[in-house]
Amino acid sequence: MAGIEEGPRPRPPRDPDLHVRLRAELGRTDDRMRALVDTMDRLQGLLDAVVAISREVELPAVLHRIVTTAMELVGARYGALGVLDHSKDHLEQFIAVGLSDAERAELAGVGFPRGMGVLGHLIRHPEPLRVEDIVAHPSSAGFPSGHPRLHSLLGVAISVRGEIYGDLYLSERHDGRPFDVHDENVVVALAGAAGIAIDNVRLFEQVRLGAEQFQRLLLPVLPDLLPFTGAAVYRPATEPSQLGGDWYDAIPLPGNAVALVIGDVAGHDMRAAAAMATTRNMLRALLFERGSGPGAVLTRLDRALHALTHNPVTTTTLARVEPAGTGWRLTWSTAGHVPPLLITPGHRAEYLFAEPGLPLGVDVGQSRPDHTRFMAPGGTLVFFTDGLVEHPARPLDESLAELAELATVYAGLPLREFVQTLAARHPSDGHDDIAVLALRVPRL
Repeated sequence: MAGIEEGPRPRPPRDPDLHVRLRAELGRTDDRMRALVDTMDRLQGLLDAVVAISREVELPAVLHRIVTTAMELVGARYGALGVLDHSKDHLEQFIAVGLSDAERAELAGVGFPRGMGVLGHLIRHPEPLRVEDIVAHPSSAGFPSGHPRLHSLLGVAISVRGEIYGDLYLSERHDGRPFDVHDENVVVALAGAAGIAIDNVRLFEQVRLGAEQFQRLLLPVLPDLLPFTGAAVYRPATEPSQLGGDWYDAIPLPGNAVALVIGDVAGHDMRAAAAMATTRNMLRALLFERGSGPGAVLTRLDRALHALTHNPVTTTTLARVEPAGTGWRLTWSTAGHVPPLLITPGHRAEYLFAEPGLPLGVDVGQSRPDHTRFMAPGGTLVFFTDGLVEHPARPLDESLAELAELATVYAGLPLREFVQTLAARHPSDGHDDIAVLALRVPRL
């Protein structure tokens, strides 16, 4: 009726079942969201693992990285990778990760697994394998004395170019649970990427080995330099598949004299290697012109290279050692190269700093002065390329000082061992190839 106010409307009766259903649905949604986040984390971890593996350029590092990343992805305490031999029946290599020092000590007298038991089952049947109790598996052969008692196992084969390369083994999740299908899927995906990474690094090693062999074929075997003693060593850069432009040579000359040269062509490719061979051969022909000092020879070499080739810029040092009274006379000229190192018979080292001159290929009109120094009988002369001393994190002066100290410590070694020691213990970071040429003058 008009004028009569209505009271509050009664609320509908509360449905407790609806409230329970809503809470349950929210719980399921929360679980699905957590599962989705976990899946995204696993995928991101897998992508990161693939990137990390692909960055390795040495096969041992790749194999070790595969094991450690697989362990991280599924939270496994132990991991291993067994590499099959040529027969594909047994393991020829076994990379194990996760063992403590005490566990490794217990296994010190035990050889690595050869592919028996459950490991052998995976070799014969290369399908993903999940085992909750290893000992209870029909193929189990038990554990050797001192081996940790493992329970769970996840095994996945790794194929390279369609052939089984080896098997990846994971054991004992940190949370104590058995491996599940999600663990299996992520490790199977990792194994696929691992096979590609292994194939790439093997191809990389073939290219690197071929480049190094080609480089060494371009470098000379030092001739008999009597009455002198000579030795040389070449080390490729740690960066794979690079050809270098480092070179050296030693040529006996009439009158008990010898010519020595070391150089470095700019670049790390086939062009640099070809330019190195061209430069060395041209220089050999020019060295036999009588009456020409090293500076004049380098000047003519620069002009010849400019007229006949399109070689890159090249640094070099050319020297001549010949008898002079009670000792030896050293005459040298430099085209932008690092200074040679002179070691006295008393094992005192001194760099022969002089006007460095311009590298070859910069200014063919540039004259190149000669520098002369007396060498006492029994002294040693060391030529090297900048790859022996260059380090991006330290000044060149520090590296040169370290090299001089190293040379004085090992100057008493036979000359071949001496140059090998310098090349092995060099103060550089190894990013560039290295050449060392040394000459020891006789005691008159």
